[in-house]
Amino acid sequence: MPFQSSRSRPGGDGRLTAALDPHDQGPQDACGVFGVWAPGEDVAKLTYFGLYALQHRGQESAGIAVSNGRQILVYKDMGLVSQVFDETTLNSLKGHLAVGHARYSTTGASTWENAQPTFRPTFDGSIALGHNGNLINTHELRELVDALPGPEDELELHTRPGNVATNDTSLVTALLAHHPDTTLEQRALEVLPLLQGAFCFVWMNENTLYAARDPQGIRPLVLGRLDRGWVVASEDAALATIGASVVREVEPGEMIVIDENGLRSHHFAEPDRKGCVFEYVYLARPDATISGRSVHESRVEMGRQLAREFPVEADLVIPVPESGTPAAAGYAEESGIPFGQGFVKNAYVGRTFIQPSQTLRQLGIRLKLNALDHMIRGKRIVVVDDSIVRGNTQRAQVRMLREAGAREVHVRISSPPVKWPCFYGIDFATRAELIANGLSPSEIAASVGADSLGYISLEGMIGATKQSTDTLCQACFTGTYPIALPDESLLGKHLLETSIQSPTHGKALPVLNNP
Repeated sequence: MPFQSSRSRPGGDGRLTAALDPHDQGPQDACGVFGVWAPGEDVAKLTYFGLYALQHRGQESAGIAVSNGRQILVYKDMGLVSQVFDETTLNSLKGHLAVGHARYSTTGASTWENAQPTFRPTFDGSIALGHNGNLINTHELRELVDALPGPEDELELHTRPGNVATNDTSLVTALLAHHPDTTLEQRALEVLPLLQGAFCFVWMNENTLYAARDPQGIRPLVLGRLDRGWVVASEDAALATIGASVVREVEPGEMIVIDENGLRSHHFAEPDRKGCVFEYVYLARPDATISGRSVHESRVEMGRQLAREFPVEADLVIPVPESGTPAAAGYAEESGIPFGQGFVKNAYVGRTFIQPSQTLRQLGIRLKLNALDHMIRGKRIVVVDDSIVRGNTQRAQVRMLREAGAREVHVRISSPPVKWPCFYGIDFATRAELIANGLSPSEIAASVGADSLGYISLEGMIGATKQSTDTLCQACFTGTYPIALPDESLLGKHLLETSIQSPTHGKALPVLNNP
């Protein structure tokens, strides 16, 4: 049901760092999902801290849905987890079952209506759902939703009219909610095989927690155990944060159901594992483990391999914090060049409500990084980062190192050139904006002002993950997509916004908090 806040403090503005710093336009993360079934525990606060641990996966909006067995309350807003929730709000979310979501938008604009969990109340019970990933047959799902019977089976809530949600998640929620002749569990087993693309779902009705992962297992999802309950989360780091033990990964093509009768597992599709290799490069937290491999150790090994593939005579290896740190440590270890700190990162750059003027932008306002002049001056520097997308970030960093007195600047990248967009949950630039399309590494080095540039090889990166090549999605590097894509006219972040009329118009009910 709607949960309206009486708070007077403003929520987050939902603006990404990239909107504030014109040089910070790197790959934007997927989303983070979390679910907990734990009678007797404070599930709202467990979900809050779980989302806090997953904040790196999405910074546009956050939400939590909680059930006490009779009704579901949903609270969501734009901004970071810590901006959206406070002690009073969390104390009002009482129950034994919760799902939570931290969003970065990949289908549908970054608006309050598209924040998750999505919510639909029906006479058969309400549904709240969170989604990590991105579906590629949204146009087909829209037609299926449009063909559903009218909303007479939905409860009428007297709330203010709201703009319509325009994301793939709202379509899935609508399909799941329509199950007049069967259970939600059985309905899910009918709907999940219809979905194409990347999805890790956590959803709930008043008494049951559900989780499902696409047959390719593109995004990670793990199952954990509490003394008095169960937890599912995008990464095992979130389980460690709340003191849950890791049981196992949710398998590709698997749906898990948790209620008072325990845990049940269904396989709705044959697994065809194609995990996202970019999770190892950048997306996941370094303390995560994916498919049995430590993400941190993978990144360190990528740095070692970079040093083997692209050695250079230099005085200091520095990372671009924080994503380049493990690879830089590996590069220094393998090369024998000392490792040091050359950049200082502003730890509070995640949000600011003050927008820099155009004059300040032109002056090169440094919201994120500053160089340590005394470490840099007169030295030959190797600077290690995880990826290059447009090149603006690296250009600003190289200029900063030159201004700090660097004698030489050698850029090393722990992933191959990104040449293709992702349609499975990462918001890269368009193909035309990717600097690696049309420019060779030496030309990119000249473009960003570096003395040299080295990308790790595809084989070297994959070797560092210790995964089989045929079990990884490498589409952003190779252009080979493991799930066939529809016509490009049926793809795109704003596909539903550009439709004449959303199929959920008049059906999806908004959940209010800050009217």
